[in-house]
This record gives sequence, structure tokens and C-alpha cells, in this order.
Amino acid sequence: MSYVEELCKRAKMASTDLVSLPTEKKNAALHTAASLMRLKSAEILSANDIDIANGRARNMPESLLDRLMLTEERIKGIAEGLDQVVSLPDPIGEILDDFDRPSGIHISKVRVPLGVVGIIYESRPNVTADAFAICLKSGNVAVLKGGSDAIESNKAIVRILRQALLENGVNEDAVNLIESTDRKDTEEFMQMRQYIDVLIPRGSAGLIRAVVNESRIPVIETGSGNCHIYVDSEADFNKAIPIIINAKTQRVGVCNAAESLVVHSAISSAFLPLLGKAMKEHGVSLRADERSLLLLPGSESADETDFGKEYLDYILSVKTVDSLDEAIAHINKYHTGHSDCIITENTASAERFLNEVDSACVYVNASTRFTDGFEFGFGAEIGISTQKLHARGPMGLKELTSYKYLIRNTSCKTGSVRASVTQKL
Repeated sequence: MSYVEELCKRAKMASTDLVSLPTEKKNAALHTAASLMRLKSAEILSANDIDIANGRARNMPESLLDRLMLTEERIKGIAEGLDQVVSLPDPIGEILDDFDRPSGIHISKVRVPLGVVGIIYESRPNVTADAFAICLKSGNVAVLKGGSDAIESNKAIVRILRQALLENGVNEDAVNLIESTDRKDTEEFMQMRQYIDVLIPRGSAGLIRAVVNESRIPVIETGSGNCHIYVDSEADFNKAIPIIINAKTQRVGVCNAAESLVVHSAISSAFLPLLGKAMKEHGVSLRADERSLLLLPGSESADETDFGKEYLDYILSVKTVDSLDEAIAHINKYHTGHSDCIITENTASAERFLNEVDSACVYVNASTRFTDGFEFGFGAEIGISTQKLHARGPMGLKELTSYKYLIRNTSCKTGSVRASVTQKL
């Protein structure tokens, strides 16, 4: 048996323990993990330094280095996320429906874990702890395959998580890291359908496409983020500029950063010069269509590919349109179904945008950076799903559950039950 198969088999065996794990034990393990994260931050940072040095040696772009980098503040944020998951209700065992049938049976629809959740992801080592927290609280085992660029950071974090499990009498195989950086092991992992119940990719469009195409395991697709902001003819410029600055520049290497700006022609001559000045101050270069280019001196001319691109860099595409209809059509054509925003004071326009833009998260007068499990109150997230089955948007505890039916014969009239079934057949 190969290394990958052995690890996945152990994970499957551990899932039996997690199904019935009391909430108190889950919470205790999460609290311990949060405490150990803070206590052993130097150990994590030392491992992260190795990954950062390796990334620089490979000329990794600064925006991707930022995704990879951990700091004391970011580790505190990871620990806070673990603690926040503790405060959330345990979804397992929740009764979704409960009813009697004339045949004498009582049916309960009950929330249960998915089982073993595999996550393939790139760069961001915080995903390691987030995935563990969400999986553990929802009764799932996590099998993690991070990128080679974050391997030392991920190993350090998983060592701490497994220690927290052991200290609380929980099977340490509730979280597992595939430490191999061999592409063949990743390919084998994607074939482990007999052990892994669902696979969630997080990362670039290329990674997600490869997992969707190659996996034999059911996949929940967490798409790349070509997020749009539309500045309507009735936008408040005092709201628009700060929102765009936040959405574009707070962290450029993340999927909820704005990549494309759409501006109504009625306000473009007044608004675009202000935008150009603000973007220049924040080091953002603009790639503009022909109409926008006239109002944005120093910008580059955009081609067709720019409007559908996730830059993950200090670059923003700009498109001028003549109506709300045109804006919605442009966004629905080029976006990735992640997060899109309208900036407007017109309630009717806002409602149309909310209803007609087909994205997981649609905003009015707010930054796309809010598409985040922590910001939504989920404590953390396993990913942001851009598909429609079975989850959409930030995936928290409930999105990592399924359900089953529990049926009890309350009348003990087995003959009548048998007769009822026979009639239907």
C-alpha cells in the first residue's frame, strides 16, 4: 500500500470516531489548538521563514509571497479563528425535519458529517488551520494537500493541531497532511474515492481546473475571483473611492480582491480622474478600454482578455458602459461567479443588480473583501464555492454536512407497514 493510500485509509477509519465525538471534546481540542498556536508562534514563523526564502529564490511574485507569509499578527488571527469556531453551534445531530406517516413510521431528517474531506490548496498556510477547525467542528476528518511552496509552514501547523487532538483524547488522524511534494502523489490522492468523500480545491484557476478534470472524487469547486465593482450613474464618489481602494489594495493576492471596474458613462468624466489619482497613489496600474483610456492618462490599453483576468496583482481593468443593463451583461460575461458589487444611491438599481448578477456574493456599497468566512461570522471557511451544488459562497460548518433519515416504527404494526409498501409497489 502506498504512502498516500495508507494515510487516506487511516483518515477513513478516524471518521468513525468523529461521527459521535461530543461537542465538548471538539471545543476543547479547538481551544487547545488556539492556545498552542499562540504559544508556539516562533516555531511556526521559523518554518515560514524557510518557505519565504525558498519562494524568493524561485522569484515568486510579491503578491504571492504575501499570501504565503505569516506574521505574529496573522498567527493571532488564525488562533482567533479557531476560538471563534468554538463559539459556533455544533451542526451535527440537528433535526432538520420531523414527522409521522399514516403507516405508523416516524421520520427524522438529521444533519450528519460528510465524512472525510480532502483539501488541495496553494500558498496560504492559514488554510491549514481553518480547514482543520471547520472539519473538526462539523465532525469531518481533514486530509490536506498544501502546495510545495508552504510545505514547512504546513508541517509545523499540523504538528501543533495533532498535538492539540492528542491532549484532548481525540484521534490525531482527524487531521492529516500529505507531506510529499511529488506531483504523482497529488494525482494518486485525487483517485482515493474509496476513502475520501469530497475534494475541495483552493487556489489558482489552473489548480482548480486540474482537480475538476482529474479527480475521481466528487469536487466542490472554489473558483478563482475575477471580482467586479460597478460605479453607477447615481454613485456617491465619497463611498466609491474608499470601497475600491479597499477591495483592490488591502491584499491583492486573494480571491476576493477586486480585479475589474465598470463605470457608467454619465459620471465617467468626473469619476475616472479621481479614480486614476487614487490608484496611482496606491501603486495600481490600470488597463482601460478605449473610452476610459481618454480619461486615465498613463494607463495601458486593455484587450479582451483583461476583462476576464484574475490578476492577483496591483492591476485593475476599467470598462465604461452606457447603462445598468450593459454593466450587468458585462459582469455576467466576464466574472467568475465569486463576488461583485454595485456602488449606487438608487435603490431600484441596487435591487436589480442584486437579483440579476449571477454570483455567489453580490454587494451594494461594500467591498468584495467581505466575502470571507470570518467576516460572515463562520469563524473560518473551507473555501468560497462558486458552483451551485451543494454549497455556494463562503463554506462554513453547515456546508460541510449532509443529512440522513432516521425511521422508527412507532406503532409496531409491521403488517400495516408491509401492506402500505406493497400497495405502492
